[in-house]
Amino acid sequence: MELEELQSAWTQMSNEINHQKKLTNQIILDMTKQKYQNKFTTITKYETLGAIICFAIALVILINFQELDTWYLQVCGILTLSFLIVLPAMVLSTLKRIKNIDILNGSYKENLKLYVKTKNRLLRLQQIGIAVGLIGLVFIVPVTSKIISNKNVFLTSLKTEQYIIFTITMVIMVFFCKWAYNGYLKVTRSAQELLQDLE
Repeated sequence: MELEELQSAWTQMSNEINHQKKLTNQIILDMTKQKYQNKFTTITKYETLGAIICFAIALVILINFQELDTWYLQVCGILTLSFLIVLPAMVLSTLKRIKNIDILNGSYKENLKLYVKTKNRLLRLQQIGIAVGLIGLVFIVPVTSKIISNKNVFLTSLKTEQYIIFTITMVIMVFFCKWAYNGYLKVTRSAQELLQDLE
C-alpha cells in the first residue's frame, strides 16, 4: 500500500512539474514576444508623428498647388508630394508588418526568414528616404519658397548667406540621418537576436 501511495504521489508530482515547466516556457515565450514588439514601438511612434507632419505639409502643398505656376515648379510639386506621401506610408506599412510577425506561431526558420526579408525592406526604405531627402532639397525648397513667399528660386540668384544656410542644413541632415539609421540598425539587430534566442 505504501509503494502504491508513493508511486501515486510521484506521478502526481511529476505531472505538476511538467505542468509548471510548460507554464514557465509559455511565460518566457510571451515575454519574448512582448520584448520583440516593444523593440519597434518607439520607432513606430516617431515614424507615425513624422508621417502626420509629412501628410499635413502635403495637404498644404495640394491646397496651394495652383501657385506653382510654371511646369518645372509643378514637377517639383509632384515630386515633393510623392516624397511626402508615398515614402512615409511605405515605412509605416513595413514597420507594422515587422512588428506583427507572430514569433510564437510557425517554425523558427520561417519566422526568421520573414523577419530578415522585412528588416531588409525597412532598412532599404530608410536608405532610399535618406538619399531622396538629401536630393529632395533641390525640388522641395523651390516648392516651399514659392508657396510661402511667392518667390521662384530658379529665377533669383542666391546670396552668400543662403548658400551657407543651405550647406549647414545639408550637413545637419547628413548627421541626423546617420544617427537615425544607426538607431534602426541597433533595433533590428537586437530584435533579430531575440528571435535567434528562440531556436
